[in-house]
Amino acid sequence: MNSSARESGIGSTSSATERSGFVLGLWGVRYQVKDISRSIDFYTRQLGFKLDRKHPPAFAQVSAGNLKLILSGPGASGSRVMPDGRAQEPGGWNRVILHVENLPARIEALKKAGLRFRNEMESGPGGKQIQLEDPDGNPLELFEPGQ
Repeated sequence: MNSSARESGIGSTSSATERSGFVLGLWGVRYQVKDISRSIDFYTRQLGFKLDRKHPPAFAQVSAGNLKLILSGPGASGSRVMPDGRAQEPGGWNRVILHVENLPARIEALKKAGLRFRNEMESGPGGKQIQLEDPDGNPLELFEPGQ
């Protein structure tokens, strides 16, 4: 191995403890949901996610490509009340962004299927996007990058 490769870490077998950070990478995204079975149905049937694991009524994991979406139902360890009394609840504005092609056609098909959208399609220099909600009000963004 040449010195520049060694200095950059390319080709090295360094362990996580030898790296400067402790984060190994993105595991997934967690959404709080009220009904695991309903959420599994939404993500697998409406959006085409794959069901990886399910343990109703507390937990399920669905995936699309490299994205793991962890669904935490009532009673799940990832849904417990915080020590200061704050409840973890569905909804909010942070969201998963899903890369799609032909966004206008996708929107039309999903509207016909009865899905709820928060807005109309927006276009900007980075591409086109729209926000929809899962059955518990958790936001998802469908995004088609600009050319």
